[in-house]
Amino acid sequence: MSKRHMKCLAGISVATATALGLAAVPSVASGDSDRVVRPGESIQTAVDAARPGDTVVVLPGTYRESVLITTPGLTLRGTGERTVIVPAAAKGTKAAHACAAGGNGICVIGTKGHTVDDVRIRSLTVSGFDKSGVWASWTDRLSVHGVAARENGTWGIAQERSTRGYFRNNIATGNGDAGVFVANSVTEEGGATDTGGTRIVENSVSGNRIGVTARRVRNLVIDGNTMTGNCSGVFVVGDESKPAAGAMTISGNRILENNKFCPATPRLSAIQGSGIVLTGSEATTVRSNDIRGNVGSTPLSGGILLFKSFVGALNTDNTISENRVRGNKPADLADRDTAGTGNSFVRNTCGTSVPAGMCAG
Repeated sequence: MSKRHMKCLAGISVATATALGLAAVPSVASGDSDRVVRPGESIQTAVDAARPGDTVVVLPGTYRESVLITTPGLTLRGTGERTVIVPAAAKGTKAAHACAAGGNGICVIGTKGHTVDDVRIRSLTVSGFDKSGVWASWTDRLSVHGVAARENGTWGIAQERSTRGYFRNNIATGNGDAGVFVANSVTEEGGATDTGGTRIVENSVSGNRIGVTARRVRNLVIDGNTMTGNCSGVFVVGDESKPAAGAMTISGNRILENNKFCPATPRLSAIQGSGIVLTGSEATTVRSNDIRGNVGSTPLSGGILLFKSFVGALNTDNTISENRVRGNKPADLADRDTAGTGNSFVRNTCGTSVPAGMCAG
């Protein structure tokens, strides 16, 4: 049979499956650069053997290990939620590498002088790790797509010291802190870093402490996500260092009933019923979000809040416009950073505001 006929038959098979409503099954060996991992085999062994541009395909099954990626251009691809990565069963043994030692599931780790670029993580579940489901440090153009990060101790999907990340169509649920977390550094103080346009889009984030946290970073987009059942939907954290956090766009998100209660921490008061909170942010645009039913009685409760940073940084030159903000308590809109300057509330559909008069209807 000719190659042309084989391609034709393959196309007919895909079309038939689509017509019957069947899910397409990912190819497990689409090229010489694919390395296939089967249940009982080690993902890490395949990753260590891979070269830039290779794809490691992980077949359905439960894999008890952490995975460290330091090879640029590598794709790690599962087969959807049937590919599950959980912590190793053995306790008390020496961790195989830094990712496992840190309590993380999948790590992409470079260095200040040598970032790990163009890594793609696709279509798998990572669950039950003490720290993060997916952790990245010193990366550029990391892409995480179709990953379910569930019940991890701190963050579901997290990135620090990295640029141009792309996090799309993921599920982050039941994680101890943020479902999706982007920061300048988790170990050092300092001014906000430019993420180069990191995008957090079209994810489903629920049952975490905070849905999406942007901490001491600038130049990113949080768009089209659904956040519900967290203590807070979106939390922007700035401090007194320069440059300030901000220059980001938060748009088109559905932020509904984030009414889980989270007790106070040494750096933050209790959180409940918070839609979007800006602290110490500058030049951030909050536009066209649907924010409803976020109800609580903490200082951070309400639909959209400007709140002075807990280290004293003010909100400046932020624009909150054209949002639909209804049924949030104690208020739909609240500017509680009275010393902040240049902040504007324009054409927002809401019922209550503090101070009064900021709702368009």
